[in-house]
Amino acid sequence: MQKPLPSKSFAPTASRPLGAVGLMCLTCALFACLDTTGKYLVTTTNLPVLQVVWMRFLGQLAAMVVLLGLVAVPDLMRTRRLGLQIVRSFILLGSTAFNFLALRHLRLDQTTTIGFLAPLATALLAGPLLREWIGWRRGVAILIGFLGALIAIRPGFASVHPAVLWAFGTVLCMALFGILTRYLAAFDRSGVTLFYSLLAGTLLLSPFALADWVWPANGSCWVLMLSMGLYGGLGHYAFIVAHRYAPASTLAPFLYVTLLTHSTAGFLVFGQMPDRWTLTGAAIVIATGLYLLHREHVTARAAAVAMASEAASQR
Repeated sequence: MQKPLPSKSFAPTASRPLGAVGLMCLTCALFACLDTTGKYLVTTTNLPVLQVVWMRFLGQLAAMVVLLGLVAVPDLMRTRRLGLQIVRSFILLGSTAFNFLALRHLRLDQTTTIGFLAPLATALLAGPLLREWIGWRRGVAILIGFLGALIAIRPGFASVHPAVLWAFGTVLCMALFGILTRYLAAFDRSGVTLFYSLLAGTLLLSPFALADWVWPANGSCWVLMLSMGLYGGLGHYAFIVAHRYAPASTLAPFLYVTLLTHSTAGFLVFGQMPDRWTLTGAAIVIATGLYLLHREHVTARAAAVAMASEAASQR
């Protein structure tokens, strides 16, 4: 499941908060469909993970080209930061691969709860990478959030599957992906960044996926494989459009709807229900994420007051 930061080029053009919230909930539902489909393909139909990951990227790239037309491709390839776009594309590939590997053995609600650590990891890594250092309050919140994730996976109280390491790999990739997205937003359009994000997964994996190709047993498997690109593409598009009509600070808390959508999908498709440990850990991680958002508001408000006072003193 991949959730990029919104581009600066899509500042809200009109105030439609209810519509934006609806789009955010739609985004969560689409990503739940993506993760559920991927888990079903690698666990029930026994298709290779590399094949499933490749079809996820190929499907979204094909859908993007069909919707925009081949004539739009040269324009989408014009970037001012080619190296970073390629690095970001590889990071998204790693995030998707780690996520599908984790989903082979973990429940959807477990991977989702661990994935909630991504905003906390982003805040932690933003200091050395973007020079956006956090204070001690947010540092404590990040530590508490990590403890919440540990409660969800219960090390020492239950047999912890090694696949949790793949889930933490997904968190690291998502954090780096978000930081690079934030940086590249100042240089490239969102369409360009979205196009480049698909290239590594489509081009790099193609020889490996084809070499290890397992022919789907029936037409429904083909439909499921191709649908992943549709879910991913529509999910990212709904996410971007939502941020045209409401600021990120308003929409960020609604990303936690993914716990509801993924838990529902896990129950409907696999008969899996989140236990009290997962729900407790998720509540702690969500609370720390909301606290980090609150601290960002406080910091931004203080900076605005300081700038206004400085401007008034210079009059």
